[in-house]
Amino acid sequence: MQELFEKYLSEGFEYAVASKPLTNADCYDPKFSGCTKVKIRPVLIKNRLAYQMTRTVGQKEIHENLESREAAQLLCFIAGKPFGNIEAVNNGDKLCVLTNKKGHMTVKEHRAKKTEINTTEQNMGNRDMERTVSHNREKKYILPEGTPVPFLVRLGVMTQSGKVVAQKYDKFRQINRFLEFIEDILPALPKDRELNIIDFGCGKSYLTFAIYYYLNDIKGLKVRIIGLDLKEDVINKCNALAKDLGYEDRLLFRQGDIACFEGDAIKPDMVVTLHACDTATDYAIEKAVRWGAAVILCVPCCQHELNRQIKCDILSPIMKYGLLKERFAALVTDGLRAEMLEEAGYRTQILEFIDMEHTPKNILIRAVRQPLKIKRHTGYERTTEFLQAKPTLQRLLFKENI
Repeated sequence: MQELFEKYLSEGFEYAVASKPLTNADCYDPKFSGCTKVKIRPVLIKNRLAYQMTRTVGQKEIHENLESREAAQLLCFIAGKPFGNIEAVNNGDKLCVLTNKKGHMTVKEHRAKKTEINTTEQNMGNRDMERTVSHNREKKYILPEGTPVPFLVRLGVMTQSGKVVAQKYDKFRQINRFLEFIEDILPALPKDRELNIIDFGCGKSYLTFAIYYYLNDIKGLKVRIIGLDLKEDVINKCNALAKDLGYEDRLLFRQGDIACFEGDAIKPDMVVTLHACDTATDYAIEKAVRWGAAVILCVPCCQHELNRQIKCDILSPIMKYGLLKERFAALVTDGLRAEMLEEAGYRTQILEFIDMEHTPKNILIRAVRQPLKIKRHTGYERTTEFLQAKPTLQRLLFKENI
């Protein structure tokens, strides 16, 4: 029986399901107590093939990853005790192990006809086959793979045919994830005029071009975006690319410091700042609040300020460990930023930008200005007093509270 299951768990394996729990069956493993279904499917975890077992117990699903032999042994173990029906599928071939209430077991195999086999799947390349078993199931992206996007091609994320370059797949996912955040806040932006957006610390401007392409080319909105960065060579390249793409009238890049930038006569509707280092994020937030921006999106980076300031005897047993103090200070910094935005009249969320495995800088602060600016006392001052810290954003927004 195990050899038979191992054959089905080899190349071409699609899934295996154990169902129809037998009430009078004895099971020697307590983890299957109350279990109504077990499903096994192939997954790729860090480019390594594994078999994910999912146990359904009541409303809960419990996952566990197994090796091929372990999965085959498991199916043998639960066949008839406690499950009366096990089905495994490999390239359309189906193996059924049926057990009745008296314990009599029947094994049946159904061979798929050649016309029933999905020849498209058989001819898939290695990369596409990997995606069918990927731990991160393929999803529909706002910028789909297979459709060439001019700025992604020019920035080396896509080939001319629209295929995502393997080394840039994380960047492709990051861009699409960010556009999902943009999509969510569209109702908060003006509908009757041109949108004005500022991207502080735009860098190579993957996301700046993505915002423009999404709003202008996909949504058909009139939009004007300014990208600001300290590096002159980066700004020159971005302006050249914008010109080549025909965006130069509405997508502009300037060299400058966030702290000194005062903007144009027309105030921005949305302010974006990604990975602006340390207090540069605070200056961007302060300007956005002062301008009355409807939306603020920021992914902070390198939160050093509070790490240098925190002094708290109660927390000293923890703060003596440099790594823990650094991480604690970073989380407190972003938490206080969110609370100060709430106090300034914004509905604020702290969200996961992308998976932690891709970058530790994965926190996104999203703030949407409320129509009625009601002063909210969040109590952030008690936290800063407790930690003996004076954040830059507190000084910029609430000078009277320092």
